[in-house]
Order: sequence, then structure tokens, then C-alpha cells
Amino acid sequence: MRINNALLRLLLTAAAIGLLSLSGLPLAIGVDFDRLQQALISRFGQDRLPLLLDWQRMLGEGRKAQEAEKLRRVNDFINRRITFDDDMSVWGQRDYWATPSETIGQGRGDCEDLSIAKYYSLIDLGIPVSKLRLVYVKAAQTGPEGTFLQAHMVLAYYATPSADPLVLDNLNPQILPATRRSDLSPIFSFNSAGLWQGTGNNASTSNLSRWQDLLARARAEGFQ
Repeated sequence: MRINNALLRLLLTAAAIGLLSLSGLPLAIGVDFDRLQQALISRFGQDRLPLLLDWQRMLGEGRKAQEAEKLRRVNDFINRRITFDDDMSVWGQRDYWATPSETIGQGRGDCEDLSIAKYYSLIDLGIPVSKLRLVYVKAAQTGPEGTFLQAHMVLAYYATPSADPLVLDNLNPQILPATRRSDLSPIFSFNSAGLWQGTGNNASTSNLSRWQDLLARARAEGFQ
């Protein structure tokens, strides 16, 4: 399935698709690791502390890197260290958006959880929220019965507002421009500042509520 640059149009043409303000929700600007460590140990025990410390170390080592290197470090770490699994298996729910602390605590997560963990990781590394968007897409997958579409989430990064955004993904671990991801068809995108609706597919109220709930839970865990 080809997207005919729909993904690029969605990511670059905010003026044409409108912004739903998330006023009252402060932008994430970093991590209180002491508070985060306490929250993780209290809920998941000591077993996941090494993964948290490795994540913290990766972030510390990447703070002085160029933005392209920060993207690579975060994308590689989350894809390699967090086992992909569905929400029903991890949480016993059909659809649950986990905070990075919860994802690390479980050591497992689905595409939404991995993308959210990457989002918060890059913010901690100093990438502005304005350069990042979580993007809901339909991903073309190939199975025994042929090609099918699967609901999926990726993280998009913009070097500049008009740049071809780079896609951080777990289905394809290579960081590629959106114009080279013809397997992805966009639905909507969002970050801590707002939610963009486009291409005739509106983001549901439940998705907006789920994102607001996640932001509040993340702040309570130490993501400022």
C-alpha cells in the first residue's frame, strides 16, 4: 500500500488540519530520576532497576551528542531492550498506554509504549517538544494471506518545521524519512502541546483522554 505522500502532508501541514489545544497540561521537560526510581521499585520491585539504570546511563551519555545521534541511541535502546508484546498480555487490557516507567517496569510493551518511551527519552535529551510528534498510522504488513493493514504508532522528528520528518519505529528499526515509509498511512499525530487531526480521520475523544491521562501519570512518576 502506497501513501502518496499523505504521511508527509499530515506531518508538515498543521495549518490545514487544525490543532486541539491541550492547555493546562505542562510540556514535559525532563526526568526526576530519584523520584522515578522510587516509583519503579515500589511498583515493580528491584528486578527492573538494572534496566532503568541502563536507560539513565544511555541518556546521560547522549546529552552532548548531535540530535541525529540522540535519535539513533534512543531508537536502538528502546527497540533492543524492551520486548514487544500486546497490551492484553502485559496489562490484561485491550488498549493501555503505558508511561516509560511502566514500560521499563514490565520490560515489555506494544508500539504505543515503545513510541512514548522514545518521546520522553528524547525530551530528556533536550529535543524540543515542537520537533516531536507521536503518529497513529495504519501499517501495511504481509502475512500468509497477503497484505493487511495494522493499527500502529511511530514517533516523528522534525529537524525544522518544513523538513521531511524522520520516523522512529519498531517495525522497521532503521530511522528513515517519512517519504521513504510507503508502508505507513497516517491517521493523526500529537504531542504534549496538542493533537492534530487530518486526512478525514478524526482522533477519537477516547484517544485524547488516554493521552491526557498518560501525561498526568507520567508527571506523578517524575517526568516533569
